[in-house]
Amino acid sequence: MSLKDRIAEFNAKRNRPPEIMAIVQRGNAYVKDSGASGLHIGEHAPDFILTNQRGEMVRLSERLSRGPVILNFYRGVW
Repeated sequence: MSLKDRIAEFNAKRNRPPEIMAIVQRGNAYVKDSGASGLHIGEHAPDFILTNQRGEMVRLSERLSRGPVILNFYRGVW
């Protein structure tokens, strides 16, 4: 089974209310319409600074100097 099929199966089982799906679809359309393309496999992210969960400024290049980096974005309380 392809990843696309697995994602579709996962989403079908989530049973999200229509009003939530409408919000998700509006968000997807907004990103698509913005022209944002994201990164492609093997492409390097530009250096950036973000605030971590403790309010500290964290630079991507500094973290990469220590090894691989995983970014995880939390949307807040659902």
